[in-house]
Amino acid sequence: RISTKRKPFFEQHHTHTMMKKQLVPLLISLLSSTSAFVLPHKVERCSRTTTTTLKAQIEESSSLAKRRTFLKYAGIATGWTLSTKISFAEDGVNYKAVADDIEALVKSDPDKGPTLVRLAWHSSGTYDKMSKTGGSGGGTIRFKEELVHGGNAGLADTAVKWMEELKAKYGDGLSYADLYTLSGVAAIHAMGGPQIPWCSGRVDQPVEAVTADGRLPNADVGKPGADKSDADHLRTIFYRMGFNDQEIVALSGAHALGRCHTTASGYDGPWTPTPTTFNNAYFTILSNLKWVPKTWDGPYQYVNQGAETLMMLPTDLVLLEDKKFLKWVNVYAKDEAKFLKDFSDAFHKLEELGTSNLSPVFA
Repeated sequence: RISTKRKPFFEQHHTHTMMKKQLVPLLISLLSSTSAFVLPHKVERCSRTTTTTLKAQIEESSSLAKRRTFLKYAGIATGWTLSTKISFAEDGVNYKAVADDIEALVKSDPDKGPTLVRLAWHSSGTYDKMSKTGGSGGGTIRFKEELVHGGNAGLADTAVKWMEELKAKYGDGLSYADLYTLSGVAAIHAMGGPQIPWCSGRVDQPVEAVTADGRLPNADVGKPGADKSDADHLRTIFYRMGFNDQEIVALSGAHALGRCHTTASGYDGPWTPTPTTFNNAYFTILSNLKWVPKTWDGPYQYVNQGAETLMMLPTDLVLLEDKKFLKWVNVYAKDEAKFLKDFSDAFHKLEELGTSNLSPVFA
């Protein structure tokens, strides 16, 4: 099983750091230091609230032996950390097995990982805190009426289709809403990211619960290129869900993963040279490379000057132009451990917007 063969989190973290050093020489000096570790939250209840029951940090040190000793006594386990409060008998679903199957899928084809994260993100990102509609709770992204929304281009024939086999395997006890949100959490974990707390109990809703198009963020609004209208757009979308500026930037860090396709969004290229590894490379690359408009017949996007091997969207570049956003870009570029923690908190919150009566599964 994937869970029994996984390397401890520290070894994964160390391996991915080495990969970034090899592939992105520019970032060697930025990524060479080891970040302090923060132990994961234990979920006490699942209404977007977590309580830290154990938090420990290790001082930066060049001694691998010291860090391993810390991890040993801190009790960090390999694989998935189950909450002590979950009872699989409640709905008959072994969620650890589901998560392991999703990880196995990603391990067999790493390019599927970023698409599963996109599925989880888009199934959750329609929430409106005022009307209390949308969000992950109903699993409505399974319907063609939602899949035809502009931001969901390409998901019907990829991530949604891939999850059908697992839905059939685990039966009616596993809701689409739970499956889609767990797919994102498991994919991030499989790609070297943090174990994000996750809770079960979402109940699928009928097609009537599908919200109108336009609730997901766009790559560019207003005149072509990054400007204030793009910053305003991000705040309009994310404030509607209940996020703040820090959380907007943290969630933007998911662009460390995947790439744009002309057949889906119209844009083209990866954000980072490690698109199947979850790390803070998005922020280090965004803030350290020179970005210029791409000369082509497609929509307005940016490429790294000279090599033109990477890309950024206008709503990426605006994170550098807006001072409140830039503050957090700089923080996450320098401190990967803080980014991993803040992203985990924000993604957990995203996946539970508008939900209730959930049961903790992964802490």
